[in-house]
Amino acid sequence: MLAPERRTRADVITAAAIAVFVVVVVIVAWATSGVANTESIVADEPARPPQPAAKLPGKLQEMWRAPDTATGRALTAEGVAVTGADGSVIGHDPRTGEQVWRYTRDLPLCGVESQFGMVVAVYRTDRGCSETTMVSAADGQRRTARSSYMDGQVRLSVDGTYVLAQGPDRLEVWRSDLVRTLEYGHVDAKENWKTQPRKGCALLSAASSPSRLVVLERCPGEPADRITVLAPAPKDDNVPEEYGSRLLEGAGAASADARVIAVSDNRIAVYQPGTDGPDPEAPRLTILDAKGNPLVVQELSAPLDRTAATVRTASAFLVFTGNSVIALQATTFEPMWTAADALGTPVPMAGKLLLPVPGAIAALDPTTGDRTSRIPVARPDYGGGPISLGVLGTTVLEHRDGQLVALADPATVDAPRSDTERPAKPLR
Repeated sequence: MLAPERRTRADVITAAAIAVFVVVVVIVAWATSGVANTESIVADEPARPPQPAAKLPGKLQEMWRAPDTATGRALTAEGVAVTGADGSVIGHDPRTGEQVWRYTRDLPLCGVESQFGMVVAVYRTDRGCSETTMVSAADGQRRTARSSYMDGQVRLSVDGTYVLAQGPDRLEVWRSDLVRTLEYGHVDAKENWKTQPRKGCALLSAASSPSRLVVLERCPGEPADRITVLAPAPKDDNVPEEYGSRLLEGAGAASADARVIAVSDNRIAVYQPGTDGPDPEAPRLTILDAKGNPLVVQELSAPLDRTAATVRTASAFLVFTGNSVIALQATTFEPMWTAADALGTPVPMAGKLLLPVPGAIAALDPTTGDRTSRIPVARPDYGGGPISLGVLGTTVLEHRDGQLVALADPATVDAPRSDTERPAKPLR
């Protein structure tokens, strides 16, 4: 029988040194991680969405405003109005503007979006817009996070199923738990370079639907912009699956101002600027099928402004051109109507479409585009940029000039709700 081993003094010193080293490594890792420089203040109880407005407000006046520079549209989810600025994403009570929850990091915000009852915030590090966090819109609780190499600037968009983060050189598609379903363009891992169909392309524009990702890109040595239709969630996220890819044709086919305007499961709308010169050509919307094959060209009376944006309703894609709104039928993309004197994108409320116009918000018939009423709105400090509208109950939200402005009729403001009246508490 072997005699038991005895610990020597050297063994004890070595074990102690290893333990100290492990503690130091853990402390350093924590101190240099995002957790150490994050403040998360959550609500005591989840907020609940207010009842939809039964009728349009008789008048609108400003109730509150908050800085909102990290997104280009009025974000609402689960009964809160969401703003992003100076590293903080905040959920506000729509009636009062009071903070319901807040998530803050000491990093610049690249963008904020909302979907799935969640809020997605992307922060910039030395690896680009690489740090992404998802929090519950109702109470601000952190749900999940991801980190990956990204471009220094990204544009976030959502389609009801996926989140798209597009930069000038690469893009990623994320599902509802922030797991990446596709990377496209420049990839960091050299072993994945060969899986990309093309290299060195500039990504001009991209948009998605639950079954299609459409990318407009300009590739080296090609005479025009290329439209590529991809699966948003292929079998392997490193191996793009193409439904079709072809060069644009016609006026503005080689312009850096061309862009993807709208994507459904069976139609794609691409904007192509017109051309000047002895034989000028009008700007156009080119409608393509689900594989990127052109179907029809719809000429426009004027070029789209750089602030052009698209929102989706149940029956239409609504395209803000810079001074008007064009309604495209949701399945065929045929033009339904045009509304003039628009300042931005509309939003549904009480069976109508609310549209920001000079000095007011107009109510439109969603089928015909006819104006049914006009609600005056004072915008004394308005700088002339695009306005995005949102609605929560009887509160109308305007995102304009880097601010989220809440408008309501004081006589019909939603009744207080106990879930947002209680003070928020910090997470430690």
